[in-house]
Amino acid sequence: MNSFENVDKASDITLMEGTGHCAVGSIVGVNNAQIAAMLGADVVLVANGGLGSTFDELTLNRIVCQHYGVRIAGVVLNRVIQEKYDQTKYFMSKVLKEAWGVPLLGCIPDRPFLGCPALMDLETIFGTKLINGEKHRFRHYNMSDINLVTTSLTRFLENLRNKPSRTLYICHVTRDDLILGFMAEYQRRQAKEKGSFEAALIVCGRGGKYEITKEVRDMVMGLDCAPVMIVEYSTHQAMQKIHAYTPKFNIDDTHRVNTAVEHYEPYIDFDELLRRTSSSDSSFNEPGTLSLEDLKNN
Repeated sequence: MNSFENVDKASDITLMEGTGHCAVGSIVGVNNAQIAAMLGADVVLVANGGLGSTFDELTLNRIVCQHYGVRIAGVVLNRVIQEKYDQTKYFMSKVLKEAWGVPLLGCIPDRPFLGCPALMDLETIFGTKLINGEKHRFRHYNMSDINLVTTSLTRFLENLRNKPSRTLYICHVTRDDLILGFMAEYQRRQAKEKGSFEAALIVCGRGGKYEITKEVRDMVMGLDCAPVMIVEYSTHQAMQKIHAYTPKFNIDDTHRVNTAVEHYEPYIDFDELLRRTSSSDSSFNEPGTLSLEDLKNN
């Protein structure tokens, strides 16, 4: 509470990010709704886009807020499927207004790029660093562009030339042929396509049992640019970790941050959000209507 007061005094607007759904923290008596009540803050509920299941989820959170006397300023729907955007926005706006008297403050179409991990994220997952291509740490890869390579070198090279240029490959540390083949093809494509080839390679193998040879490591590090990472996990474990990971925003990843700002800003009604949160009346009356305080005075 002291921290909040210090920030609030120095700020025109204070925004607090919750820690999940409204009941998170109940085990220690400080869930999100309780914190909002303690600080006198209004709540904006955020849920992934949809209709039935989304409204069900919002209802559970609303009940927790009501229990602690917390006002709900509005709802933001995130990651709405493009094909269902108009339908979702229309019906959710209607049901929120009619059932709760709460506005839909934002309806954000999905932008898959924002959920794609960068090589920097993979460094975090595996607790290691790229051994080459460090300048490409902020290059992002779609989950559908991850390929586990177990084929012959010939088939791998065919794959390299037919797949999208920004593909993340995973192979075992014992496959010297694939590692060196990747590096050679990367050099060839970079020279031919002037930097448009953006593949990366993760080399997997449990430390102590399987190690990359010194000669191959030296060759990898001696060739410029190609992003290569060596991780001490099996290929199966590495794939599991990547697919289970949810990328977070990082101040150093300016491209992802700027993309998020540009994508979200047009879809959120900030004027209505500010009007709702600056109202002293619990009814959140529309402009020009009588507040509960006015009715009492009359």
